[in-house]
Amino acid sequence: MAQPPLLTLQDIHLTFGSTPLFEGAELSVMPRDRICLVGRNGSGKSTLLKMADRQIEADKGDYFLKPGTTTRYLRQEPDLSQFKTVNEYVLSGLEGSDDGYRIPYLLDALGLTGTENPQALSGGEIRRAALVQALAPEPDILMLDEPTNHLDLPAIEWLEEEISQMSSALLLISHDRRFLEKLSRKTIWVDRGITHMMNKNFAYFEDWRDVFLQQEELEHHKLKRQIHREQHWVVHGVSGRRKRNVRRLKELGVLRSQYKEHRSVQGTATMTSLDADSSGKKVALLDNISKSYGERPIVKDLSLKLMRGERLGIIGPNGAGKTTLLKMITGELAPDSGTIEMGTGLMPLIIDQKRESLNPEWTLSEAMTEGGGDLVMVGDRSIHVMRYMKDFLFLPEQARTPIHALSGGERGRLQLARGLRRPSNLLILDEPTNDLDLETLDLLQELIADYTGTVILISHDRDFLDRTVTRSLAYEGPGQWQVYAGGYSDMVSQRGAGIKARKTAEKAKEEKAKDTPTTPPPTTAKTKLSYKHKFRLGKLPEEIETVQGEIARLETALSDPDLFSKNPDKYGQYVKDLTAAQNALAEKEDEWLTLEMLKEGQ
Repeated sequence: MAQPPLLTLQDIHLTFGSTPLFEGAELSVMPRDRICLVGRNGSGKSTLLKMADRQIEADKGDYFLKPGTTTRYLRQEPDLSQFKTVNEYVLSGLEGSDDGYRIPYLLDALGLTGTENPQALSGGEIRRAALVQALAPEPDILMLDEPTNHLDLPAIEWLEEEISQMSSALLLISHDRRFLEKLSRKTIWVDRGITHMMNKNFAYFEDWRDVFLQQEELEHHKLKRQIHREQHWVVHGVSGRRKRNVRRLKELGVLRSQYKEHRSVQGTATMTSLDADSSGKKVALLDNISKSYGERPIVKDLSLKLMRGERLGIIGPNGAGKTTLLKMITGELAPDSGTIEMGTGLMPLIIDQKRESLNPEWTLSEAMTEGGGDLVMVGDRSIHVMRYMKDFLFLPEQARTPIHALSGGERGRLQLARGLRRPSNLLILDEPTNDLDLETLDLLQELIADYTGTVILISHDRDFLDRTVTRSLAYEGPGQWQVYAGGYSDMVSQRGAGIKARKTAEKAKEEKAKDTPTTPPPTTAKTKLSYKHKFRLGKLPEEIETVQGEIARLETALSDPDLFSKNPDKYGQYVKDLTAAQNALAEKEDEWLTLEMLKEGQ
């Protein structure tokens, strides 16, 4: 017997202001479904996901959630401002009989401890904390809106593996093609107010979409010709029975209405770069450069020659020093040792990931025109701001919209629009793919392919790297970088593995201590245990047993499925106590082992 759906949305209609967003959208989620939602920025993907999570109510339509079904939703921009620690934020996401036993594992896997102050977190760390909150209870339906934004490659690949092993049904929005291909089994295309479902994963979507649009265009053309024939009959046809004539005139009215109401596919952005005069053949020559911040090495003894026309991708985890390395390659930052020789005639254009140059209080028009006026200077030409906005898919009514009210994808397009006004022969892109929809990414890829100058880019998007770069500079470990031919997939095949997460100094020291042989150094006299050491060696087994008992007690208490709902404060305290007890046990066991080795050396 077929299982009933966990979630159903039928004939959904929603209007914001005077603009209809949905006019009959559908969504059905079965147990263990893996569904990706795709569509242009502004098509309503995130809104549909919020409606599935009951954050937004439809103007019209039916909503059904199977009783007892649990859901979790990952926001694009999580808000942790009301919480004192990451652990407090994560625990706030548990409901009813949810068990938080996965929280320590997830925090550790994503490089968090739970004690961090949310006010001091980076964008990537905030996204990791939100992922822990969403993944911890293993809900029946997991809804993820751009989960890979601000994550580095190791975290993205870990997340892929973690989700693939979960039994939850998945509703996923992402601009990361590789991520979509690996996790989706069904694809729902949100387009012009309705949804189209393809019962295959995202890898087949673009070919399917193109065939669909070609067929739609053909049907629209047939409709136009039919209207033309019917209009000819109205003017020149021989009169027959009155009833028949009235029917045909009514049908003609319906055809005209259908033709008038047809919504064409949204146009594509017009992305072109202004090429400056060619730079010298040699763009940059790095000879044995090194750079460190305190005891942390960023780069050690790196030599690299960058030639005109190359596309270089810099690949590494967050914290590896990619942006610092980029600044050294472009001559903005000097190395501690070694030399950097820049080429001649360079006109760099830098589009950064933080978009710091955008004043959030500017309107869209002011951002395009640098503060006012109606004209945008594109090279030495002036273009009316409304026309230039249209080239980047902004509507005329958005001209007075403040930047802080734009979506992430719209801010990304705005930054590209501002940057591409200026001529350049060295294009530097630091995380350019964040928030951009798939169609805009395609155009950015074409722009890079057609660019006559040199391109250096940092990205965590594996598919984007494969499509754009000719060489990859990959992180190999603290301060170590290696050049590989080709993009990310080529790099993986050459080195046999992907990029690993950068270890913190503390973890690196711990692992080094574990990996270092514990043979004591040669001495002329044997080391003797002091009285204090003998006393500790006698007491430690008892203390270890006590801590083990405390851990067992806490684990038993936390296994109560009703504990969190009855007393969430006690639950949170138990989690903290358990973590402290486990750390104490590890310290006591290490101390006991050290003293036993000293004893054996006597």
